[in-house]
Amino acid sequence: MDIAIVGGGAAAVGLLHALATMEGEAAIAAGAGTITVFEPSPQLWRGRPYGPDLDSVLVNAPPALMSIRHGDFSHYAAWLGERGADHIDERLGQPLVPRALFGEYLEHTGEKAVAALGEQGRPVRVVAARVSEVVRSGAGIVVRTDDAQEHRATHVALGVGGGTPPDLYGLAGGRGFTADPYPLAGTLDNVPAETDVAVIGSGLTAVDVVVSLAARGHAGRITLLSRSGVLPHVWQRQDGRSPRHVTAERVAELHRTRGNVTLDDLIGLLRAELADAGEDFEELTAELRAAKTDNPLQRLRRQIAAIDDPRVGRRVLQQTVHSVGPYAWRLLPESDRAWLRRRLRTAASVASPMIPRNASILMRLLDSGQLTVAPAIRAIEPVNGRYRVRHGHGELTAEIVVNAVNPPPQAIPAAARDLVQSVLGTGLATLHPAGGLIPADPRVHVVGDLTGGGSFITSSIPGVAAQASRVAEALRSPS
Repeated sequence: MDIAIVGGGAAAVGLLHALATMEGEAAIAAGAGTITVFEPSPQLWRGRPYGPDLDSVLVNAPPALMSIRHGDFSHYAAWLGERGADHIDERLGQPLVPRALFGEYLEHTGEKAVAALGEQGRPVRVVAARVSEVVRSGAGIVVRTDDAQEHRATHVALGVGGGTPPDLYGLAGGRGFTADPYPLAGTLDNVPAETDVAVIGSGLTAVDVVVSLAARGHAGRITLLSRSGVLPHVWQRQDGRSPRHVTAERVAELHRTRGNVTLDDLIGLLRAELADAGEDFEELTAELRAAKTDNPLQRLRRQIAAIDDPRVGRRVLQQTVHSVGPYAWRLLPESDRAWLRRRLRTAASVASPMIPRNASILMRLLDSGQLTVAPAIRAIEPVNGRYRVRHGHGELTAEIVVNAVNPPPQAIPAAARDLVQSVLGTGLATLHPAGGLIPADPRVHVVGDLTGGGSFITSSIPGVAAQASRVAEALRSPS
């Protein structure tokens, strides 16, 4: 078995680690042959999100939700050890380190997996070239790279990362416009301290931009431009309580005894969890629905005040959407998945809250008037060397516009479009109606955000780790 892994970021690390830690007969079954990783970026194993950047760009989840080893919530925390002592978010009580430091964890884990696989007789080599095509060739698969080289494989795993931020207002190429903010170290070097900055979006990427501007002492006005005006929720301090009902075991039991799992089933588990704590499910759902209509400043203030709130509702959601969500999503009927996709903004806000430190910085900037949120954006257009923004409350202008719009889930990265066209054209995969790729050949696998029909949290580290583990299991018994 000769395995080609396209992409050398977190998905590749998760897959290599899963292969390296197989034991006994499983390792023997998946053990013959070589493994080739294709990654043109110099940030091998880190991927785009975890390369070198400003120290203000932080990991946005506690250590238990950042382990690349599936099912082991202590793996990252054990590696972090004393390194986390200088990065404690006081309100959360957890170490939240710069993303570049988390990149070191991925790099360490990837290199360790490569060494272990080598010792097992499964050498791993890295090809520093972009893959342009993956096609059938007789009984095998050919991987073609931009430098006109061909590499043969028996199996291929596509882990090319997330999509490219969309340019919703056609501003690409305009002076003062940044289409993709990361790495922020380079983007913000081009932003004079006194200029007015408009940030398109109000999610976690937009929060990163605002917090990093503040860390650099930016003195100009900052405006978040958002169609919805909804800011992410805020992480609550974990209370050490482990869910008893919303667990992978209970979901598996439902699936085993009834043959299916629905959204109503998951809601039933959450209701039971809240009932145990003496809490009301309807009160929680009313709070979540109000996110669309609440004043963002007042809502943020309430959520900061509730970081230590003893109620467990949002805590359970924030934890289990990552630990149970990737598994439960695969079992839901498509109608339930579609219902959740239609509520993507609210669901993502709950699933991926902002950390208390960043929330406090936003609150300070909002209170001072330096930061504002402009909802119901209608148009952004260049006018006389600036950008004019028309929104639901009027108009504003800015000299700099930073695009912080997140790509839709399962979007195809720009650099992978030729690759995707090749696997579609040769029948190795098909497109899912909701986005992403579905393998049509048992020798093809997809890991990460490009997985067809995946959830909006597929690209979270637990989601990637879960998928990598499943692909490793599939390679145990190749067809």
